[in-house]
Amino acid sequence: MRLRIKALSGGIATVLLIAILLVWWRFDYDMKLATARTLQGSLLAATRCGPIEYQEAGTGVPLLMVHGSGGGHDQGMAFARSLAERGIRVIAMSRFGYLRTPMPPNLSPDASPAAQADAHVCLLDALGIRQAAVLGGSAGGPSAMQLAIRHPDRVSALVLLVPLAYKPGAVADSSPPLPSLVETMLMRLIGSDFLFWAGTHVARNALIRLVLATPPDLVAAASVQERARVNAMLDNILPVSARVAGLRSDSVLGKGIPRYALEAIRAPTLVISVQDDGYGTYASAQYTANQIARAKFVGFGEGGHTWVGHDDQVQLEILKLLVPAVQP
Repeated sequence: MRLRIKALSGGIATVLLIAILLVWWRFDYDMKLATARTLQGSLLAATRCGPIEYQEAGTGVPLLMVHGSGGGHDQGMAFARSLAERGIRVIAMSRFGYLRTPMPPNLSPDASPAAQADAHVCLLDALGIRQAAVLGGSAGGPSAMQLAIRHPDRVSALVLLVPLAYKPGAVADSSPPLPSLVETMLMRLIGSDFLFWAGTHVARNALIRLVLATPPDLVAAASVQERARVNAMLDNILPVSARVAGLRSDSVLGKGIPRYALEAIRAPTLVISVQDDGYGTYASAQYTANQIARAKFVGFGEGGHTWVGHDDQVQLEILKLLVPAVQP
């Protein structure tokens, strides 16, 4: 009997060891692919603000693509590549603490949206671009707004897509804030490549809801193209270890973003958000649009933070702003 138990225990241990090795092999393989993907198209500009990573595609109207949390030049170009095929010169950059763009030596105030906006200008100068349209997505919104405020002569148009933005306390939230415990767990998750990778395999819908702030049932019911786009947004956050400094900085910013001098923005402006965005950007986006002279607000009822089901319309609205000849 003891021999049987010992043999059984040994067999279970062997199976578990093999399973662990297989999981680790797959994790290592996927991480190497993810790391290689972040280098595709990556260039490093030596600017007076320090090294800034970027990539370019297309010709025509210059567009500085400012990514959101968990992103980098790769996330920005994944969104804007279709614009590059329609008369837009896309410059997708990595913000402070993301991929190959280092965090400034002093986290505060040098990692502020204002400092990031100044770094955007440094990149434009290094590329010889006098004026560009600017698109700030999610946590890229604050530095895009600051760029339009601090350097109005450098911005030909401003697009804010599901932006992180201020709203007065009197304006009702469009989505309840994350409980502190959930936020703490989320920050731990995005601080570990292995935990995040494992989550994409065993709790994918939970990550879509929490990290992408999008109802997973909407993703499941979407077109094949839209499902692929949203799932790629989640998978391409890896390696999170190469983005964690920027993620932590964005997390701090998101807890206390002040009101900006929005009335100083003179560039033609488009603001887009979605009512069921789990990050609650809809109410603040509406407020922001109302404070900017002649800004256009486009709102959708559902689609979450990834605007599921509306990507074609979002792209068209951006093109109509940047290339007025474009018609629906």
